Amino acid sequence: MSERPTGVQTVLLALRFLAEMGMLAALAWGGWHLVDDLAASLGLAIALPVVAAVVWGRWVAPRAGHRLPDPGRAGVELVLFLAAFVVLTQAGPHPETVGWGLALLAAYTLSMPARRVEL
Repeated sequence: MSERPTGVQTVLLALRFLAEMGMLAALAWGGWHLVDDLAASLGLAIALPVVAAVVWGRWVAPRAGHRLPDPGRAGVELVLFLAAFVVLTQAGPHPETVGWGLALLAAYTLSMPARRVEL
């Protein structure tokens, strides 16, 4: 039986969840803006976050059937967040887009202690 998370842990878990959702949103937005072709944009906007969600659900999520042990799990997380950053900044290489990407990476980094508390 696991203990209930403290107030700080709850905040970190919420930040972690928001970072995960931000990663999916960055992949969708970046996929949409990565190419000029409408069909390709739509395909990338759907495929990129779906692939990331499937990878996360299979190997990273707390209740994943094939959850990887660390450091492999941390490596998969890092690759997904860095991929979101790259897609986001390549799709819109502007200071504000880079800023959003850096904020996403910062939220992920700050939420790292929550990896030990996941419910």
